[in-house]
Amino acid sequence: MFTKPFSPELLGRSVLAVPPLARDRDLAIDEAENRKLVNHIESGGVSTLLYGGNANLYHIRLSEYSSLLDMLERIAGDDTWLIPSVGPTYGLCMDQAKILAGRDFPTAMILPMNGLATSKGIAEGVKRFADAFGKPAVVYIKEDNYMDPDDIAELFAGGFVSFLKYAVRREEARFDPYLNRIIHVVDPKRIVSGIGEQPAIEHMRGFGLAGFTAGCVCLTPRYSQQMLECILANDFEAAEGIRRKYVEMELLRDSINPIRVLHEAVTLSGVADMGPLSPLLSGLELEDRDRVAQAVDRLMKAYAL
Repeated sequence: MFTKPFSPELLGRSVLAVPPLARDRDLAIDEAENRKLVNHIESGGVSTLLYGGNANLYHIRLSEYSSLLDMLERIAGDDTWLIPSVGPTYGLCMDQAKILAGRDFPTAMILPMNGLATSKGIAEGVKRFADAFGKPAVVYIKEDNYMDPDDIAELFAGGFVSFLKYAVRREEARFDPYLNRIIHVVDPKRIVSGIGEQPAIEHMRGFGLAGFTAGCVCLTPRYSQQMLECILANDFEAAEGIRRKYVEMELLRDSINPIRVLHEAVTLSGVADMGPLSPLLSGLELEDRDRVAQAVDRLMKAYAL
């Protein structure tokens, strides 16, 4: 596992894969199947894995958190950068900070808390978590105006944040007043696009973001990594050709549920058996599963060409 301190250059070396978490029929974390998935992702040249929403860490039990970290350390390649997540509640963040403090993970992401939070309250929580962890945290923004840009800038200036994952959805990614306000006070090379392949080109080309996170990279890592490399080389036509291959799957994720669809898609692909989703989520209905199976089949066939 990669354990050197965070540097912004890491954000452009690889797509940040956001994998699901395999569990067995008793809902215990399944190391063998998670290893299969990680090996598959690494085989496509992807060397950064972020375990967060797709892994359903919103609902992980504190009693199994240490075991999760143990497993991630065992299954990652020597050069693979693993980023675990914490939260989303403040109390859970601080308990998880104590567990992470003795580990070699260079950073950890704080899952967003919607509703019962304020911008300055979030900033204070990030500071306290980073102090307890002893390392900077990843701030994850999914909602418009989740944090005031000046509060975000203050966190970066104080060394409390490694990078920011920006995942606010827009009808057209190139028109984003909130992101414009953020990059006015934060270096865009410390921000990654956080909604998969679909807005990545516009976010990197138009706003100068450093890279992107993706879920479908778990199915076809080589394609997604090639897309990142094309964007960084300013070959936007080639990048767009790759992006189109993901549209069908991403539309299904948007229309049904991003986490549930990806979890099922990895199993249907034959890459690894993700098993059941832990509550409070549930598996797909038969009709939706059939639609996902067809999309997976088309994507994997294209990947094999």
